[in-house]
Amino acid sequence: MSFPGATEKLSHAEPTWFAKKVFVMMSDHHHDDRVGFWCPAPPGAQEAYVRSDPKRFFVPPYVGGKGWLGVRLDVPKLDWDEIAEIVEEAYRQVAPKKLIAELDAAQASS
Repeated sequence: MSFPGATEKLSHAEPTWFAKKVFVMMSDHHHDDRVGFWCPAPPGAQEAYVRSDPKRFFVPPYVGGKGWLGVRLDVPKLDWDEIAEIVEEAYRQVAPKKLIAELDAAQASS
């Protein structure tokens, strides 16, 4: 919620975060046996993440064909810095340019 213009509401009975468009959707056993989230990923990132660690990353149903990434949260030794980077990448995929500029300015001043 610290991203400029980010809002949260339920979508498909799951917490979902928006920056005009969805950038993170929780998935708590909603479509499979996993607890995690789905998010849009930059071109090529989905394949790279899944190949690097298929126990933590997966191609989610419905939106996987559009390059979205699934990230498991029910695995040991979560790397929260990596998760933060993935979420920021997802935000940058969908947020309007004005909001991305606000984020860049906030990060530059901190």
